[in-house]
Amino acid sequence: MVEADDSGSDRRRLIGLIAGGVAAVLIIALLVVGLAASGGSTAIDDALVSGQRPPAPDITLPVLVSGPGLPPAGQRVSLSSLKGTPVVLNLWASWCGPCRDEAPIFETAWERYRGKGALVLGLDLQDLSGNALAFLREYGITYPSLRDGSDASKRDLEATGVPETYIIDKRGRIALHITGQVTELRQITVPLDQVLAEK
Repeated sequence: MVEADDSGSDRRRLIGLIAGGVAAVLIIALLVVGLAASGGSTAIDDALVSGQRPPAPDITLPVLVSGPGLPPAGQRVSLSSLKGTPVVLNLWASWCGPCRDEAPIFETAWERYRGKGALVLGLDLQDLSGNALAFLREYGITYPSLRDGSDASKRDLEATGVPETYIIDKRGRIALHITGQVTELRQITVPLDQVLAEK
């Protein structure tokens, strides 16, 4: 009777266990890095939930398309320079499907409120300027936009992605944060009317 050599199968089992352990460690490491990179701060939303209006971060970015109260395209503007004017700040990108769907809503809001002292302002993220400008032309967007080719403003605003929208009051405080797509004009008009009515 010949005994089978179990050392080969034991070795394969050991290699499989080691490979599985390494894979598990790599997956956990990627999750930790991903969570750390997302910033994870919820201070803005936490303040809003508690009834407070946190100050909007003082983001300074180049103007993609100019409009009332903004310098010419290519020059930089800060959110703090817009104090005194309620701002609807919409984070978007040309490659974002929901952004395409909600763009007409923001254009309607702009047409309705630009003569009433409010500013609808787009913030194009992680995009090429040419793609962003083509998007604006394709959807007939006339409201002004800023451009951030990085994630800096997204992190400062504690946004999780695009689209996201903020309503900033006359004092430069965030009055509302909408995560995800705006699907109805009243999601903008009701809070914006309240902000405009404030002294």
